[in-house]
Amino acid sequence: MYMSTLQSIDLVNLVDDIKAWAVALGFQQVGISDIDLSQHEYALQQWLDNQYHGEMDYMASHGMKRARPAELVPGTVRVISVRMDYLPPDASFARHLKDGDIAYISRYALGRDYHKVLRKKLKQLGEQISERLAGTQYRPFVDSAPVLEHAIAEKAGLGWIGKHSLLINKEAGSWFFLGELFVNIPLPTDSAPDNDCGKCVACMKICPTNAIVAPYTVDARRCISYLTIELKGAIPEEFRPLIGNRIYGCDDCQLICPWNKYAPITNEADFTPRQQLDDISLLALFDWDEQAFLDNTAGSPIRRIGYESWQRNIATALGNAPYSDEILQNLNKRLATASPLVGEHIQWAIAQQTLRKSQQVIVVGERLTARLVRSIEKGLPRDA
Repeated sequence: MYMSTLQSIDLVNLVDDIKAWAVALGFQQVGISDIDLSQHEYALQQWLDNQYHGEMDYMASHGMKRARPAELVPGTVRVISVRMDYLPPDASFARHLKDGDIAYISRYALGRDYHKVLRKKLKQLGEQISERLAGTQYRPFVDSAPVLEHAIAEKAGLGWIGKHSLLINKEAGSWFFLGELFVNIPLPTDSAPDNDCGKCVACMKICPTNAIVAPYTVDARRCISYLTIELKGAIPEEFRPLIGNRIYGCDDCQLICPWNKYAPITNEADFTPRQQLDDISLLALFDWDEQAFLDNTAGSPIRRIGYESWQRNIATALGNAPYSDEILQNLNKRLATASPLVGEHIQWAIAQQTLRKSQQVIVVGERLTARLVRSIEKGLPRDA
């Protein structure tokens, strides 16, 4: 029945309809990819062999399934790749990065959990396709399964993979989420665009922790996003001063990218910043107890890291903040009730604040951040 229905339908027209439906659902771009990702398997295996995935054991446990969509979902022959912009209005990148008392949270995490937003819309897209073509099998994914989403999006024509390993779009920069709908329909595919990074290595040079160890290769163990989100234990001391006031993720490699001057503001209400997390002090956040953390991060991707990692990250940032009697008092006050993990970072922060008071601390990475701030103010004035 499915094959006879398939033979009677114009797949080119179906693709046009799919793209129109996706845009109507709120996606900014849609493309179709085949499932041959074999050219990425060697690089993926090398990345895993080098232990660049750190403690993300799930990256290794799935092996090459990540590069083989049909092994993940049997019957898959195409992937519909979608883009949804998330850059909020008044992003205040520069203003927050240069104010060590303000918490810097990666801009993708300020609104509602993107996994839920995109997955719901992808499911609706799958239902619309099924209504048109009986026998359609589909499965949506949003950063939640072994999927090479950037490689798929590149093949689907949504952009090219930059040297920071993220997808870049000539008209939209890189401030967007990606989602995938695996389908069993042999849809006509789109073409990958040219890579327009050229000789630019700005993202590699601006990374505070030198996490981009080679073009297109990120050592997650050095990446601030990994250290503040994925890592469950202690942040290595060598990286703590480099984190600055970044308590959840890091946007530096995107902020320095010249293509982001073309990035549009999101029109998705769900990505509007919540709970004033786009402009709040480190001390205000440090004052939250666990219930306040759960209440204020309900429906947010931030909740996934848990209260202990949240406190660990803020304690680290407070150690990097300008000296303040109030900071020192709050750190000492929290030390008595902190878990051993958080307590270790509080003790480090107290030591850093004490050194700052006597002006003995060597500020690491400050020149790099100052350079980034100048670049933002000059190149991204709307978002500075």
